[in-house]
Formats: sequence, structure tokens, C-alpha cells
Amino acid sequence: MNYKLFISVTLAMSISPILPAQDKLPREKQAVIKSVEAHQDRLIEISDQIWTFAETALEEIRSSRLLSDEAETQGFKVQRGVADMPSAFIATYGSGKPVIGILGEFDALPGLSQKVSVEKAPFEEGKPGHGCGHNLFGTASLGAAIAIKELMQEGKIKGTVRFYGTPAEETIGGKLYMARAGLFDDLDICLDWHPSSDIEADAQSSQALIDFRVHFEGKAAHAAGDPWNGVSAVDALELYTTGINYLREHVKPTVRIHYLIEKAGDVVNVVPENAIIWTRVRDRDRDGMNLVYDRVRKIAEGAALMTGAGYSLELISGWHEVLVNRTGAAAMQKNLEFLGTISYTPEEIEFAKSIQKATNKPEVGLDGEIHELKDTREDPPGGSTDVGDVSWIVPEIRMNAPTAPKGTPWHSWAVVACGGMSIGHKGMIYAAKALAMTMVDLYRDEELRRKIREEFIKRKGDYIYSPILPEGPPPVPASML
Repeated sequence: MNYKLFISVTLAMSISPILPAQDKLPREKQAVIKSVEAHQDRLIEISDQIWTFAETALEEIRSSRLLSDEAETQGFKVQRGVADMPSAFIATYGSGKPVIGILGEFDALPGLSQKVSVEKAPFEEGKPGHGCGHNLFGTASLGAAIAIKELMQEGKIKGTVRFYGTPAEETIGGKLYMARAGLFDDLDICLDWHPSSDIEADAQSSQALIDFRVHFEGKAAHAAGDPWNGVSAVDALELYTTGINYLREHVKPTVRIHYLIEKAGDVVNVVPENAIIWTRVRDRDRDGMNLVYDRVRKIAEGAALMTGAGYSLELISGWHEVLVNRTGAAAMQKNLEFLGTISYTPEEIEFAKSIQKATNKPEVGLDGEIHELKDTREDPPGGSTDVGDVSWIVPEIRMNAPTAPKGTPWHSWAVVACGGMSIGHKGMIYAAKALAMTMVDLYRDEELRRKIREEFIKRKGDYIYSPILPEGPPPVPASML
């Protein structure tokens, strides 16, 4: 089947979710729904262009420009290149309090180039693709911000709306550099969403993460002629990975340790002088993460001692766990229930089941139902996000919307395929509406804002936020400067 063909034919009649309670909504919420629908075609066009650009972290120049230019066209005041990142921007409309922010991401992942196909079929082998749906993420957030801006233009609500274009979520965490620059400090509340396979208000935390490289320095020698005169940096690297893998038995089940060998010498007949390994340590919170990080640093030191190599650690960044705000999540949940379910065409369901078959998952199709607000788990599911850092500065309200079939492996070609067609588009439009509706509540309900802030202060306690970053500017490639 030509999926691109059926998408263009069925999109107009299938993109809008069912709205069983729309006539009971306040006029302002009906207005933001209509606004998103009015801009729907343009939002889909923007999302598809970003999907095609597929630009990786800190290189998202065209994607950033597309979103920021659209915001400017819509009347927002745009600051580009904030926090020393060319692809970071802030688009602002309105004045005074409350100041409500909304986050948008747009970076792709390396090596995931993919056509809209139920089989793995890259556009260009080895090129990037949007395996986490960030082409949809930033675009939906822009759609919500535009809907709020239009209400402000009409005098229906007062305050400031601020759309943040945040790069490099998949690597260094661009929001950390924006946080260090104080760009979230005056927000009253912030919102974000993420592509998923479910509709739900997100009341779960995330894993804290420390991201670093270990550099081992040895001494070169001829690998056959006089290896006794050499010190192998790769020997040290291998002992380091051996130590990490023995450590796995002695860490809590919530801990994750993973690594990628980036350099292990140059040629086989030279005792390798240099080796580099990129490592991440995660746990349910910063305290647990730091305990394991300390152990891993000692393993690096031990590997160097055993071989006589030198070593150094290069901090890339560290992400806080998400500070949950259940009051905000409950407000989001009410709007999801008002907004209703997403319906899918037979062709979309067939596409979804074919994706599930290709990825060895149960062929259950798509889930457009509203999931209840879940209890916050003590141990969060796997995964980290730099949204966590924002959530320690300002109360954060989060949601998920379906842009891929149930069980689809994330960060894979299958998610890329769905993000470039109507399955992904529907989740994006749905998210824009839900976010805008919740923002209406936040602007109009001072008591709700007060309760959200009270929970934030209680959960945060006496912790003083500070980003976990190396000194100096973000590592923007020279070609981007």
C-alpha cells in the first residue's frame, strides 16, 4: 500500500480527535481548540519539514529557524541564539504576570534515517532520524503557544506566554545551559509534553543522569618489536569496562550504567597511546546516581593504576530527576478527559500493526483512549530528560500523547516512520490542544497556580538547584558558530 497516498486522502477527515464534551467547555477552551485546528495544516507542514531536516543536537539550525520564524510571523518577540547556542531561542508574547512557559524540542538521533514505511527503509543509510518524535514535540508546543497568544490578542486572558526552543535534549541537555543563564527563573509555571504510545497526564519522575568521558593516556611502542616499552591505553579501557560490568551485581535495580567506546587506538601494530570511553550512570535520584558515579570514577583510577596509564574525566553534563507536580498533573488530566479520545482510520491501524509485526511486538494497534492519572511510582521508569532540571526551578506540568503504536521500540526506525505521517500528526495536534486548554486554566485560576506553587515548594524542600555542567560555553560545533 502507498501509505503517503492514503495519508493525504484521509488526513483532513481523521486528524481531529472526538470531542464529546466540547460544548460544555468554557469559551476560552473552545477557542484554543479552534485555533489549533485553524493552524493544523501549517503545524503539520512544519513538523514534516523538521522530520525531513532531521538535524542532530546543537546542529538544528534549520529546524530552529523554522519554528522561531513562524513564532515571529505570529507576532511573538523572538530572541535567537540564547545561552550561547545558535539553535536555542525564546519566543514571547504579552506582558506581566502570570508568565507561563512551554518547552519545545527538535533534535534528531544519529543513524535513524527512515521513510514512511512499515519496513526498515532509510532515506540515506547512516543519516539521522526523529526516533523520539521531537519534530512533533516542538511543533505542538508552538501550536499551543499560538492559541494562547490569540486569546491574549482578543483580551480574553492576561499575562505572558513564552515558548522555549530547546536544543540538544538527546546529548548535552540544552535546557541546562538555558537554566544556567537564568532563562526560566521568572516563570510561574512551565509545561511540556512528549511523544508516546498513550494519552496521559505524566505524574512520574525520571532517572537522574551523569554523562562523562574517561580519557586514558598511554605510551606508544611497536606492538611486535618492543611492546614492553609501551603502555596501552586500551588495556586501561578494557579493565575499566571489566570493573563496571562486575559492579553491576552490586548496585540497586534502579541503577543503569552504559558506555560507548569512542576511540581505542589507531592501528593494530602500535601499542595504543589513547583511548576514550563515553559513560552514563543513572539512578532514581541524584543521591543514588552520585554514589554509583563515585564508584565508577574509582574504577577508572584503578584501571589506570593497574596499567601505568594516565587518565582524566571529562564531565559532559548531569540531569536532575523530574520533580513531579501532581496538582498540575490533575489539572491536565481534566482537560484530557474533556478533550476525549483519538480515533484512527483502518489504514492507520493496519500501518500500526505492520510496524508491530516488523518489530516483533504484539499486533494490538493504536491506543487513543484516555488513561487515568497514575500514582507516582517510587522508582521511575527508565529514561532521563533535561526537563528534570527545569522542574527544580519552576513547577512543571507534563503530558504524553500517542504518536506511535503500542510497544514500539523508542529511539528506533519504527518511531521515525510514524512521526512522518498521520499517526504522529494526530498525537501532535492532540497535544497542542491539551496543552493550550491547561494553559487557559493556569492564566484564569489564581488559586490553581497557588496550589501548584505550594506543592512545588514542599517537594523541593531546602534544595538549591545548580546545573551539573562543566565550566565554559556549550560544545557547539565550530561549523555552527
